[in-house]
Amino acid sequence: MIIEIIILFLAVPVGILIARLTRDEMKDGRKYFQIIEFISIIGAIVFSFLRLPYISYTFGFILIVSIISSQRAKKTRKRSFK
Repeated sequence: MIIEIIILFLAVPVGILIARLTRDEMKDGRKYFQIIEFISIIGAIVFSFLRLPYISYTFGFILIVSIISSQRAKKTRKRSFK
């Protein structure tokens, strides 16, 4: 259980790293991040009810990374228009 929580916390730096390395693609991929977030939420809930925690944690990791990346995309978009 502790290892899974540590891996989920690692999603934060991974999301920040991906957002920094792919700033140009962030503008175009913003709508895809929203789709990924929706699918991740549904997947985490469904597999949580099916008592498959590892798959649920995987969807949680993907959700955290995509949320951070989409938030960074919004910030870079605001900065580019100033």
